Amino acid sequence: MSNETSFLDTRYFGRDLRAGIVVFFVAIPLCLGIAIASGAPPLSGLITGMIGGLVVALASGSQLSVSGPAAGLTAIVLGVIHQYGFDGLLMATVLAGVIQIILGFLRLGIIGAFVPNGVIKGMLAGIGLILIGTQIPLALGHGSKTDAGLTTPGPLMEGIAPLAVIITVVCLGILIAFEMGLFKKIPGANIVPPPLVAVIAGVVLAMVFSGSGMALNGAQFVNLPGLDGPVSLFQQLQLPSFGMMLEPGIYLSAITIALVASLETLLSVEAVDEMDPMGRKSPTHRELKAQGLGNFAAGMIGGLPMTAVIVRSSANVQSGGRTRLAAFIHGILLVISVAFLAFALETIPLAALAAILLFTGYKLARPSLIHAQYSAGMKRFLPFATTIVMILATDLLIGVLSGMVVAVYFLIQSHYHTALSFTKNGDHGLLRMGSEVSFLNRQELRGYLQEIPEGGHLIVDATNAKFVDPDIREDLNHFVDGAPKRNIAVELRGLDGHSATYVGADGRRVASGDEGVNQADPA
Repeated sequence: MSNETSFLDTRYFGRDLRAGIVVFFVAIPLCLGIAIASGAPPLSGLITGMIGGLVVALASGSQLSVSGPAAGLTAIVLGVIHQYGFDGLLMATVLAGVIQIILGFLRLGIIGAFVPNGVIKGMLAGIGLILIGTQIPLALGHGSKTDAGLTTPGPLMEGIAPLAVIITVVCLGILIAFEMGLFKKIPGANIVPPPLVAVIAGVVLAMVFSGSGMALNGAQFVNLPGLDGPVSLFQQLQLPSFGMMLEPGIYLSAITIALVASLETLLSVEAVDEMDPMGRKSPTHRELKAQGLGNFAAGMIGGLPMTAVIVRSSANVQSGGRTRLAAFIHGILLVISVAFLAFALETIPLAALAAILLFTGYKLARPSLIHAQYSAGMKRFLPFATTIVMILATDLLIGVLSGMVVAVYFLIQSHYHTALSFTKNGDHGLLRMGSEVSFLNRQELRGYLQEIPEGGHLIVDATNAKFVDPDIREDLNHFVDGAPKRNIAVELRGLDGHSATYVGADGRRVASGDEGVNQADPA
């Protein structure tokens, strides 16, 4: 079956319409919540959701993935805004889009396959922990501009709003109940987005207590000032600060956004392809170009950086979506809601959004994931744990690179121990080479060669070796050249273009099959 399905395939219009509506209801709280968690204006998250639906859905080759602001980028965005301001973030997003387009044309859509699974899961777990840390203040009733946090427990525990806590607990209970399947027997419950139910519950609770002493204040709700129609929406679109291009650090931020967004996109697309009931596979190089175009457009008009996101994409699949039209419909609905229904969005308590992101963060860093990585052994767990610790201690890029270093160390260690094997029987020795022998095995080789006594016999079996480093060959040649002086016979198999070459104690070389060749295996 072809991977391409017509954008306006009438056979699937009903399915795509229904899926687009469901994805829209899932996207609204996530767009708002991720923007607030990132320290950005709430409108910026909604803008990115619009671009993900209207631009990326048209350019992408993935039929079912949905793009928008991602929880995985919150830590990076928060750091960039803190260092360079929101204008700087927009410039970094534009540059990140350009980088992704270049990566797509260079056909680097396979980069996700080269990042170890432990590092990827460590990155997601680290992001989840950061997400939990940033949402606790909102869950306790602090406004989005608060300085309270886990590192300042005093201010965090002051001014707790009881109603915000109640809303958080109720919304978390709803999400957990859906996750546990407690609503399965209710007709239609399987097509209702749990985040939408949680948000509605939060809005209802806020309205019920609006006239009491527990009522929330304006700072504890979503705030979209000045949005009263399409004209005001257009007026609030924001250009990046092009002067930031003279700031060297903005390029590092752009590279970080591009790499992490590309990695998260490729992983999400791969996961969604596995769920595709039609068995289609997305062109990853084209997806990078589409994401680059989306980030370029988002940065140019005031949006957050985006990725293909698994929560909205899986909601698309589960709701019956079949083509890119579903994602496009969700983008149209986002535009309509922001342009005409901003007043309704402002009735959403921040605590309800915090509950959704707390639950998202928990799923990214759930204890069962940590236990599974530990059970897989230290070669999987240490890169995973290193990535988490370094993300929390420094930033996301350094954390991922640190995890990669640990993973590469184990790779080198494994290669080192399998490249050479040595067996000795009296004054006879057998040195076998694995598929690849590099300069890293040079000291090990020298140690084995020194174990061959005068008058001894060494067989070097390289018949299975696909690559032997020139440094290794140099050491072997040096040993062979000096062997006659120590009355050592050497038999080479799979080297020098022969199936076997025998170098006698007199220094004479004889090809395999000639008189004097000794191919007995001492082991």
